[in-house]
Amino acid sequence: IFLIWFIRNTIKFYHGEKRRVKNLHKFAKEGEVESQVELGKHYQKGKVVKKSCSTAAYWYNRAALSGDEEAKGYLEDFIKNKRGKKC
Repeated sequence: IFLIWFIRNTIKFYHGEKRRVKNLHKFAKEGEVESQVELGKHYQKGKVVKKSCSTAAYWYNRAALSGDEEAKGYLEDFIKNKRGKKC
């Protein structure tokens, strides 16, 4: 019974995370800076989405252009540490 419960809750959690990332995309495209930063983190780490350095940099850049200082810091670190390397 525990195994069934565990599998069911794992699947439920995974679908919830996918829904969260889908909503992050929606809000980020509308210009919400916090969502853009979060998407950058997701793509940089490969959390729920396929890991992509270029997509992570894209979302960090959009947030940084909106004036977000946290995103500027992430983008600077990202560029400095990841240039020519994998994420």
